[in-house]
Amino acid sequence: MRAVQDSMDVLNGKWKIPIISSICYYNKRRFSDILHDVEGISNRMLSKELKELEINQLIVRTIQDTQPITVEYTLTDHGKTLQTIINNLTDWGIQHRKKIVGR
Repeated sequence: MRAVQDSMDVLNGKWKIPIISSICYYNKRRFSDILHDVEGISNRMLSKELKELEINQLIVRTIQDTQPITVEYTLTDHGKTLQTIINNLTDWGIQHRKKIVGR
């Protein structure tokens, strides 16, 4: 049970899994791209969640030397280990929607 609790502590909340999914699907994402992908999240909340994901070594923030400066987020090798979980959640969500809604 401790391992499940540890996992839930890292992935807690409404936004972390959708953020990871966005980065996972596209490999590299800019802040504005993630903001567009994750419906309903505010700038402030996205910034907070990205910092927490970085602290937990699931993503890396890279600053590109461009004008204007571009910041990209990618999954770390540790973060990539969540891809199977994300894929399983996606498959389950599709099946659940079909069962409940019929689509």
